[in-house]
Amino acid sequence: MAWQIGVAGVAGRMGRLVVEEARKAGLTVSFGILQPGEAPPEGVAVCENIAALAGSCDLVIDFTHASAAAAHAGALAQAGTAWVLGTTGLGAADEAAVAQAAQCIPVMYAPNYSPGVTLMLVLAERMAAALPAETYDAEILEMHHRQKVDAPSGTAIGLGQAVARGRGVAFEGVRSLAREGHTGARRYGDIGFAALRGGQVVGEHTLIFAAASEQLTLTHRAFDRASFAAGAVRAAIWLHGRPAGLYDMRDVLDLKRPG
Repeated sequence: MAWQIGVAGVAGRMGRLVVEEARKAGLTVSFGILQPGEAPPEGVAVCENIAALAGSCDLVIDFTHASAAAAHAGALAQAGTAWVLGTTGLGAADEAAVAQAAQCIPVMYAPNYSPGVTLMLVLAERMAAALPAETYDAEILEMHHRQKVDAPSGTAIGLGQAVARGRGVAFEGVRSLAREGHTGARRYGDIGFAALRGGQVVGEHTLIFAAASEQLTLTHRAFDRASFAAGAVRAAIWLHGRPAGLYDMRDVLDLKRPG
């Protein structure tokens, strides 16, 4: 394929995996940006900043930091460069910047690029629609390595949003991100979260629907970050040449409901 791929954070853990997975898929990562003092993977030219990267590529895969999301959105939209965004922990203003960029360029934005997690999100929404909030309490437990800086994880938040969509409610009104002290009885309809950090756990997510007489559990465990990188490369191949818009991995796997 003749189109040019760039990676933001190309010398990071995920960036290097993206380069490897792209090569396995027959693609070439030609350009990247990195932090001072880092060395790029062999064969990748270093761009000075995100604007230079955007101007050099047809598509950028981005696993950097939430603090860079708004600036990256502006630079990529201005250059007309497609964007696969895998950064988590974005705030409301960052989310708005991503949505605004998607009016100009194709943007792939997903909380997790694993096909298994994508299917879990779909199942979470459909199970939530079938299991009444008055009877089935929804709780989400996640665990990651000790270096992870955001909690709950983006995938956990994505699961909570899927449950809220299934129940036809606004996520902001039912999320319970932390519990401490004398909290009183659990509110009906809340979506609870618990975040664990320790060791080098790649990622574990469990969604629990707990009723008085039964309990249903969905669990996903990631054993290798390469699955995330491979999913991002798959998403990039799918996104290339698409019209401007905001897409996610359900589009890539054709898992969205009609309409």
